[in-house]
Amino acid sequence: MSANIEPAGPSSAIRVVVADDQQLVRAGFTIMLQAHTDLEVIGEAEDGAAAVALCLRLRPDVILMDIRMPHLDGVEATRRIVQSPDNRTRILVLTTFDLDEYVYAALQAGASGFLLKDASPETLAEAVRTVASGESCFAPSVLQRLVATYVRNAQPPDLTRLATLTDRERDVLRLVGAGRSNGEIAATLYISETTVKTHLSRLFAKLGVRDRTQAVVMAYETGLVVPGQR
Repeated sequence: MSANIEPAGPSSAIRVVVADDQQLVRAGFTIMLQAHTDLEVIGEAEDGAAAVALCLRLRPDVILMDIRMPHLDGVEATRRIVQSPDNRTRILVLTTFDLDEYVYAALQAGASGFLLKDASPETLAEAVRTVASGESCFAPSVLQRLVATYVRNAQPPDLTRLATLTDRERDVLRLVGAGRSNGEIAATLYISETTVKTHLSRLFAKLGVRDRTQAVVMAYETGLVVPGQR
């Protein structure tokens, strides 16, 4: 079962769907988001299947996706949405624990980041805006902790997956994996932020990754960035 919500914000507002199996949680997030004129909650879903259906029908900009839901969990729902034709919805995963074992799986499935459920209203709103703009929504240190935890026991590093990258693209990917912003990368490599963005676009295409988050995951998985090393 899913619920549509009458649009309340301006037509230019970021359109959001809230997916969580607890009605009170959905209502809380909806109230927090609707307090901002640039954010508009257009629907609610109580499980992953309903979230997928709403996404295909309403085409929201962002989905707040709980991980642990009945019938279809948030990881599989994320995968189905990301793989759907012409999908442009970005997924912000909600979790109770910052080291939830399902979070890494959600990132691999195509989520753009994650947020703890006890985040403040201001943090929630800013995270939605950030994800909608095409960036990741969580602090680099949190991503590094997640990746370090779940990649440490993965298969041996395979740098051949990076064979198509130029040396400069590898430099950029290494710094992205270390949690550097575009501005910090530009300063480190003595190039402009525009050039950094160009390198990012090219390496995303070469590696077949959807966004910055998946690029960071690959940087760890290939051994380009090693957990614990500066």
